[in-house]
Amino acid sequence: MVYIYIHGIDDNVQQTDIEFSCVSSEQSHNGSFAVAAIKRGREVLLQAFNWESHKFDWWRNLEKKMPDIAKSGFTSVWLPPASQSLSPEGYLPQNLYSLNSAYGSEHLLKALLHKMKQHKVRPMADIVINHRVGTTKGHGGMYNRYDGMSLSWDEHAVTSCTGGLGNRSTGDNFNGVPNIDHTQSFVRKDISEWLRWLLNKIGFQDFRFDFARGYAANYVKEYIEDAKPVFCVGEYWDSCNYHTGRLAYNQDSHRQRIINWIDATGQLATAFDFTTKGILQEAVKGEYWRLRDSQGKPPGVMGWWPSRAVTFLDNHDTGSTQGYAYILTHPGIPTVFYDHFYDWGTSIHDKIVNLINIRKQNDIHSRSSIRILEAQPNLYSAIIGEKLSMKIGDGSWCPAGREWKLATCGHRFAVWHKEN
Repeated sequence: MVYIYIHGIDDNVQQTDIEFSCVSSEQSHNGSFAVAAIKRGREVLLQAFNWESHKFDWWRNLEKKMPDIAKSGFTSVWLPPASQSLSPEGYLPQNLYSLNSAYGSEHLLKALLHKMKQHKVRPMADIVINHRVGTTKGHGGMYNRYDGMSLSWDEHAVTSCTGGLGNRSTGDNFNGVPNIDHTQSFVRKDISEWLRWLLNKIGFQDFRFDFARGYAANYVKEYIEDAKPVFCVGEYWDSCNYHTGRLAYNQDSHRQRIINWIDATGQLATAFDFTTKGILQEAVKGEYWRLRDSQGKPPGVMGWWPSRAVTFLDNHDTGSTQGYAYILTHPGIPTVFYDHFYDWGTSIHDKIVNLINIRKQNDIHSRSSIRILEAQPNLYSAIIGEKLSMKIGDGSWCPAGREWKLATCGHRFAVWHKEN
């Protein structure tokens, strides 16, 4: 089913419980409704690691920072993959039940999760279930068996297109390692048990599904329904549309593919808004006209289905504070990157915290209305929720009316709010 505009209109005009009817009887592990966090729409996420974090005693580092993370207003913290992995970053998992990783021991992880619970910040587990490194050689002389550990699968758990005896993949291949065959009922049963263990025994509450293009979205739906996390987001990534080597203005087909994936999860998951990220990183170079689509809406998933759009900046600059002025004042579910928050200096840390506070104080949420007023080469401005106005770029602009007061400003951005 295709959802161009249908959910975007529903999100921005009038919210009902209709879109959640499919899960209204599903209780999560802690007693709240499944996707309750999505329904509230007031999430602010922190990606709490980078590619080098495994080198720095990471669970201890995050435990020390947890008071500041909580005070800053984050509701959920995305942690790196916690299972034992052939690569230190965690994305080549092997023994899923072993939580002794390059980021620290299981004991240190549990101490971190306990601290997060004390501060009422939800831990998000990075779920890497598209592929799994084998322990012993099997069919074809490949490492496609999992002997000597929990989830001791044989070659039938591996897709035939990556050297196993299972069925063909239901998605794209992650090359170089055995890909898990989710069509096998024993595989899905074991994965669901492992996900419930992460939630009920270890203390995670949210899930981030890695490489979600690698297997059909209906399996994500099944895993969410079985495990019942509070909040889920999928990494459904593919390339934006380009024309003669430049980013195309029209990215409708790109965001439609993400929306189709969300819909196929039974609407239980959100997805990272790669469309917005790709457009924003070009817009801040002096092409702010990109930030308004042909219908006058934001050009990413945020513009069509904001309650399911997890916005984020590239794990590099993307305009830095300009980018955060955009995603933290707009509908959707914003994500802050660890490096920007902790490694780029106190000034940027404090500006991000201030923007989060402004968002919360003015009750800007994933479904807040938006009116885009300017989208010129050197200026973008909008009014969000009829409570905030903002602008980014070099162009001169401020909202009309004495009721608007400056809330914050910085390099090439400013935000105003209405005084009560």
